[in-house]
Amino acid sequence: MFATNVGTERDVNNVRRDFRRVIKAAGLNSAEWTPRELRHSFVSILSDGGMPIEEISRLVGHSSTAVTELVYRKQIRPVVESGAIAMDRLFPGTSETAERSPSADQAP
Repeated sequence: MFATNVGTERDVNNVRRDFRRVIKAAGLNSAEWTPRELRHSFVSILSDGGMPIEEISRLVGHSSTAVTELVYRKQIRPVVESGAIAMDRLFPGTSETAERSPSADQAP
């Protein structure tokens, strides 16, 4: 993701130093920002844009969506909620019915 001028991989210390320089130039507190924040922003933007969790998971290099959901649960939540809303539109009244009716393992 962060390459040198000749295209080789940057050393982690150089990335941090250059990142702090950019943060300072932007007038932000460099103690509050790290390159990792970019990763969270990336996931948030994709999630808000409606990208499926499976694709986000692949892009951030996770082996499964479970890891993505665990690490980025705050960023992913809007996508999960929008999916639930879509299901409610497709199957109106089913969630209310399930809440009101006793479960199979309860006595009538």
